[in-house]
Amino acid sequence: MRRRPGAALTAVLTAALTAAAVLTLPAPAAAAPGPSVAPQWWFDSWDVHSLWAAGADGRGITVAVIDSGVQADIPELRGKVLPGADFIGNGSDGRTDYDRSEFSHGTAMASLIAASRGFAGIEGLAPAVKILPVAVPLVNVIRRGEPPEDSTSKAIRSAADHGAQIISMSLGGPRFEARHSTPCPQDIQDAVLHALGKGALVVAASGNSADSGSPVEEPGVCLGVLSVGAVNAQLAVTDFSSRHRYLGVTAPGRDIATLTREPGSAFAESGTSHATALTSAALALIWSKHPRESARQILSRLLATVTDRGPKGRDTQYGFGVINPAAAIAAGPAVTTGPNPVLDAAAPLLALRRARATPPSPVAVASRPDAALGEYRIGARPAELGPSVYLPAAGSAVSGVLSLVLLIAAVRRRRRRRATAALSA
Repeated sequence: MRRRPGAALTAVLTAALTAAAVLTLPAPAAAAPGPSVAPQWWFDSWDVHSLWAAGADGRGITVAVIDSGVQADIPELRGKVLPGADFIGNGSDGRTDYDRSEFSHGTAMASLIAASRGFAGIEGLAPAVKILPVAVPLVNVIRRGEPPEDSTSKAIRSAADHGAQIISMSLGGPRFEARHSTPCPQDIQDAVLHALGKGALVVAASGNSADSGSPVEEPGVCLGVLSVGAVNAQLAVTDFSSRHRYLGVTAPGRDIATLTREPGSAFAESGTSHATALTSAALALIWSKHPRESARQILSRLLATVTDRGPKGRDTQYGFGVINPAAAIAAGPAVTTGPNPVLDAAAPLLALRRARATPPSPVAVASRPDAALGEYRIGARPAELGPSVYLPAAGSAVSGVLSLVLLIAAVRRRRRRRATAALSA
């Protein structure tokens, strides 16, 4: 997972990926694509080629990759990368990868999602999707200009406004209670809500910091974001994958082969970045097979069909479980109406946004001096979130939504009382 730079990040930068190895071996003869040193085992586990043959190949879906940019001219991605945006300040349209390292982070993630079979046999999980690249000033990117301070939130909004149904962010920055008043910065939470309001799904890495206490990471901690951890080929959570109470799901993230911006070059590395990209691609597969379903229904399919590992139900290591797109695609429509804790967590804030966007009645305006919910900030303060998400033993982060529900109910009751008083006068 790649870090975002910033005052709170540069001093606590940790290694984004583990176990790097340059790949030079040809693809094996086995069914799973990829090189023999790092076969793409999930193709066999999920019977991916059969899913493609049945029409679940990502067709009609746009996945935004918010990262270091995507090298659109490598053969395996040619024709699949749309003009995007650059919030690094380099003046590109996102179709250039500005990662200083050979690994080429943004291109690597895009290759896991959409690459046609090429060097070392590497294939993307959803080869028919379109990639919308949005470049942001991550640590270790080439910068020729000055990025905006709120580049991540602008990137999320841009992706949503330009038609991305899935927004994939293999990045994050730690948040600490001693330094930050909220687990999720308000501008990023607002941008996530904007994307959800547009009907998009937002996916982010949980972090690679299990060995350093698993600090809270944004944007993964933000309400409404699907936070993703990493497992190996045996579906065991990796040693580096951050443990969080808000973790959503886990996906393949150990020894994953990816392409770079240089044609004929690839790496095998590990990280929750890879798991995030594969989860985004899995959602694209599901959506392409069920194109009439809403974002909520697609995510409900994914959550209802995970392989539960560890303690029963949601836990800090696996979230709800390991993704299984084949099971999600095959499941009946009943799963689409099941619980969706990820999106339910953001529902009260989305309701507040709608309340702000709807002009209040003349009676309601006359009955109260404050603007509509003006004293309440969308970026909820810790007291409004309930038990602190920063503390491992403090209870579920999602449980804080109850506080928001109560707050909304109290505000509405207050408004009704004031309106009634105005009418009786």
